Amino acid sequence: MVYPPAQPAESFGFERIIYEKREWRATVTINRPAVLNALDYQTLTEMGRAFQDASFDDAVAVLVLTGAGERAFCTGADLREQREHFLAYPRDYWKWMGAFIEAHDRLRNIGKPTVARLNGLVVGGGNEFNMACDLAVAADDITIRQIGTARGSVPAAGATQWLPLIIGDRRAREMIWLSEPIDARKALDWGLVNRTVPRAELDAAVDEMVEKLIDKLPAIMRYTKEQTNFWRNLSWSLTVGHARDWLTEHTAALETYEGMMSFTEKRMPDVRGLRERAASGGSSERLWGAWTQTCPHCGATGLPAEFHFCGVCGKPLIPTEGLDG
Repeated sequence: MVYPPAQPAESFGFERIIYEKREWRATVTINRPAVLNALDYQTLTEMGRAFQDASFDDAVAVLVLTGAGERAFCTGADLREQREHFLAYPRDYWKWMGAFIEAHDRLRNIGKPTVARLNGLVVGGGNEFNMACDLAVAADDITIRQIGTARGSVPAAGATQWLPLIIGDRRAREMIWLSEPIDARKALDWGLVNRTVPRAELDAAVDEMVEKLIDKLPAIMRYTKEQTNFWRNLSWSLTVGHARDWLTEHTAALETYEGMMSFTEKRMPDVRGLRERAASGGSSERLWGAWTQTCPHCGATGLPAEFHFCGVCGKPLIPTEGLDG
């Protein structure tokens, strides 16, 4: 008896990913090329389910993770979903982050070697999934980038934990803090990928690596992977739960709002404007200041400090001095 029973890849009916199993290999393709293979909640849950199935299927020796099309491997969180749902309901971000963490855990703990096939842009959470794989083969025209500090999110779902381990502390700070892309050549020099090849040779290079991994003893590889994962697992386990709650609580913060809106409006965030608000005694944490005012007319409480009129009765407010930071 096979426990649990292996299932044909096509039986899952996935809508956001393509899942294939053949010749000792499973391939998970993030299939959202129209949005550069960005990750929404459904995509993450489907990825997690596929990773679990590949882990349990004894006919799978290696898993390859890639993105559909030629423009992107994965560009991280779907900012449209984040803007439309999480700005209004931050608690739902906590649920999204749970699906992100679960997919990561299932990929990292799959018990088999994994290879990232980097076929295009690798951005934010996409790079975190790249790092969650054991090995990476990249087309030589791709770029890799962390953008959280420029777009309103701390990249603490893999980048802050693993980049210092993989490329070194100073390089990790440069990559995370400056939010500038690095090309494939630099990624190879820094050790962020194992091999770069011309785009036309990408599949052949991935196949070559997969074939070598298939011919390694499975139980020995499983435990070798567990040992090799020690520092990644340690840093992840000590930080990601805290990051999940911190990011949730700051989903409705002004910096996050400005980052998302600037992306939507195709402009850079007004960072200097936020700094000037704080320097002049205003709020750089909330769009209209802290919720400190009470309407002297209708008694409504918790009105933003920078409101001049009551949002309930519409009558003029008396500004609250010194309490809007």
